Amino acid sequence: MTAKLRIVIADDERPARSFLAAMLRTFDDVEIVGEAQNGAEAVEIIEREKPDLALLDLQMPEIDGLGVVRLLRKNMTPLIGFVTAYDEYAVRAFEVNAVDYLLKPVDRARLRETLNRAQERLEHEDLRAEQVSHLHSAAADYEAATRAFYLERMPVRERNEIILLPVRQIASVVADGELLRISTVNNEHHSINYRLKDLEARLDPALFVRLARGTIVNVEMIVRVSPMPGGTFVVTLKNNQQLQASRLQSRVLREGLLRI
Repeated sequence: MTAKLRIVIADDERPARSFLAAMLRTFDDVEIVGEAQNGAEAVEIIEREKPDLALLDLQMPEIDGLGVVRLLRKNMTPLIGFVTAYDEYAVRAFEVNAVDYLLKPVDRARLRETLNRAQERLEHEDLRAEQVSHLHSAAADYEAATRAFYLERMPVRERNEIILLPVRQIASVVADGELLRISTVNNEHHSINYRLKDLEARLDPALFVRLARGTIVNVEMIVRVSPMPGGTFVVTLKNNQQLQASRLQSRVLREGLLRI
């Protein structure tokens, strides 16, 4: 009897996650070994459970599906399939680089095709390194295609006026209930009513990085990164603002910013 395909799924929206899990359980040759509600959990579960396949929502707060792939060690990266609402740039990048993807709402027949491909690839271990290479190429292509659509100016209300704030002047964005608190390099402060997840999708990831679930900073504003007990960091910005990095985002900083 062929071993069951061990799968981890990750989606920050519970209904979508439950829908996908229920559909997977209709297949006798599948075992769900973990469900993650964000990218940080996905990294932890994947490295602990070592699944055959991870089905990752492309758009997740803090760490998205592509971010999960970047954080996974190469020798611990399973086969990956991305689940996404229709995104022409993602679809194009995945198709060009032979990366599996599923469009929401997930179709059962299309999911079966993805599972079949995963089982075939598991039988050819020599293709694993090639698969990881394809994933990173797809990520680079996707970011190159979407870069032109990142925000350059952000409209913020100042009394009875609307100010167009250049994005590069933003030092940090911190979620505070339903508001986002924006601090600039000149220590000006603004508030907007917007979801951090939605704003992050419109900011250039080469310029802005998550420090924690509710905090984004401009990497050009970072002047000091101070290690703390437990493997975390405190980040000091040009405006003297100090912000704590979560444990997982500290790992992102170490691997992405603190290496020459």
